[in-house]
Amino acid sequence: MKVTLKEVRLAFAQIWEPKAFQPGSPPKFNANFLFDPKSPNTKIVNDAIQAVAKEKWGAKAKEVLESVKGNPNKMCFRNGNTKPDYEGYPGNLFIGASSKVRPQILDRDKSQLSAADGRPYSGCWVNAVLDIWAQDNQYGKGVQCSLLGIQFVKDGDAFAGGSQASEDDFEDLSDGADAPDVGTHDDETGAAGGLV
Repeated sequence: MKVTLKEVRLAFAQIWEPKAFQPGSPPKFNANFLFDPKSPNTKIVNDAIQAVAKEKWGAKAKEVLESVKGNPNKMCFRNGNTKPDYEGYPGNLFIGASSKVRPQILDRDKSQLSAADGRPYSGCWVNAVLDIWAQDNQYGKGVQCSLLGIQFVKDGDAFAGGSQASEDDFEDLSDGADAPDVGTHDDETGAAGGLV
């Protein structure tokens, strides 16, 4: 069932190049989308999950949903408190989505974006178009989510590992510019400063 989530926070954005998470598994594009439990997005996702479960399992839908609740391999929609060490997750809900096909990635004006544009990025706010579906195959039963598209909405604090250096962070090394000695560190933390 296709759903559109509005103003959700993008996390773990693997949206420009597909990545295989286990040896031998097919590479996929994927991302997580975070939002407040009181957001209208919560009802949209819950209603879609109930609808696809009822369509797939009928009277057993409630029982199946209970059995897969909270299982990261069987349920795409989970409580962010299960990831307390990840920025932005505690206190929020999140839905994980993936696709073998690159999702549509648009700017606010619906123009196409590329990786070179630097957005969307983990930590920014986006609209997401997802397809929530019931899984019942050789891998078992569950509710999964396909990533169809992302629209950049507004900037947010980039999550650790999701930002880029700006050209202002570098010195001009063109002919005539004085190049500093390589290997010097001005910060108090030394060479490993800023690493997590």
